[in-house]
Amino acid sequence: ALVRGDAAMVLTGGTEAPLSPYALTCQSTSGRLSGSADPERAYLPFDTAARGHVPGEGGALLVLEADDAARARGADRPYGEIAGHGATFDPPPGTASRGAASHGPTALRRAVELALADAGAVPGDIDVVFADAAGVPEADRAEARCLAEVFGPRGVPVTAPKAGYGRLYAGGAPLDVVTALLALREQVIPPTPRGVVPDAGHRVDLVTRPRETPLRTALVLARGFGGFNSALVVRAVTR
Repeated sequence: ALVRGDAAMVLTGGTEAPLSPYALTCQSTSGRLSGSADPERAYLPFDTAARGHVPGEGGALLVLEADDAARARGADRPYGEIAGHGATFDPPPGTASRGAASHGPTALRRAVELALADAGAVPGDIDVVFADAAGVPEADRAEARCLAEVFGPRGVPVTAPKAGYGRLYAGGAPLDVVTALLALREQVIPPTPRGVVPDAGHRVDLVTRPRETPLRTALVLARGFGGFNSALVVRAVTR
């Protein structure tokens, strides 16, 4: 309905509260939780010392509506435009799926390619990537390889603000989208915090300090435990 320009308003997003004893017990079986007792070194995506992630609670909600409908109600300064989306699935290890790669960067790269095509964009149009940043060495390597294949080695600034507040699960991707839209508005890339030192082998231009730079288009990546991959392109709106 929004794509058709209907005068509809959609509230979308997500939140999660994964810090209860039962929820933490369930998460502990994934092998992805950090075992570090030092909060400053517990969640280090793309770092040589990466050892898992730290869960967090929270999320974000967004109001989506057609541009004409927003103008009609006087919303003359939108945060941005949802320009394109792509989603794919990695089969779990040990399962067979024709034409799909298991536990690698191929399916994530395909999600990125679908999102770019949906947005009518090419890799060179992307000014910053908000990474999934699992903090698990194997997953980080796969994501970094995907980024290098699509954008070239260190070909695009990459950031993971979630390293400062934890992975929010269902709330994480919506909050990354909000953060990306704010970055486009303020023309600054928020950093990956907590002293992350990027592994040179990942070939990722990881932003570790606020970086003021012209920003027009951002790519937000999200990977779900179990194999789901999502890529969303957001674009600044000028009026």
